[in-house]
Amino acid sequence: MTSIRCMRVLVVEDQKRTASFIRKALLAEGFAVDVAEDGETALELTGATTFDAIVLDIMLPGRDGLSVLRLLRERRISTPVLLLSARGETNERVEGLNAGADDYLPKPFVLEELFARLRALGRRGGEQASSVLRVADLTLDTVSRTARRSGRLIELSAREFRLLELLMRTPGRVCSRMMILEKVWDYGFDPGTNVVEVYVSRLRDKIDEGKASKMLHTVRGVGYVLKEAQ
Repeated sequence: MTSIRCMRVLVVEDQKRTASFIRKALLAEGFAVDVAEDGETALELTGATTFDAIVLDIMLPGRDGLSVLRLLRERRISTPVLLLSARGETNERVEGLNAGADDYLPKPFVLEELFARLRALGRRGGEQASSVLRVADLTLDTVSRTARRSGRLIELSAREFRLLELLMRTPGRVCSRMMILEKVWDYGFDPGTNVVEVYVSRLRDKIDEGKASKMLHTVRGVGYVLKEAQ
């Protein structure tokens, strides 16, 4: 089952004030949150990151929410989707569910109901998804929160675990420093410290310990990437 405290949610909402309000409320409840203000950005994020649930507003500029939903399902992205709409019409609700939505919440809504629905979606999605991430001989169990390489147990702090999970969900892709700050520390800004470099160095020492072939690499001036050792 997906750990509710660690659920990562993508909020797709073009109204900045509403998006900020939802983001702050979810963060206060222990969710990790990313925000997209339009459909194209949402599709880019879902292609690069694995989310536990998506809160998707139907009324978006350009590509609307239903169009985004259909493309997600065409791409076989099965992340649970909670649709939001100010209209709440029955035919729209039916259209959304037929397009692959998992739940529907009309605006305005009570935050406690949003939290409850997301947690239910997280449990449902967690039952279907594998809890173990694998890259070559490195494994990460997101339920027991343990990491191993070639069977050797790797002791990780909570922050190191989140960093490794991000890298293992995007193997072979470079994660920029800012992306790591946003997804591991939930920062929307660069604090101007070397915290990312310090944690990457610690994680590299732990997962590559005693191995001639290294998995965690620095791409100078770009970011960091985890990939199968050559």
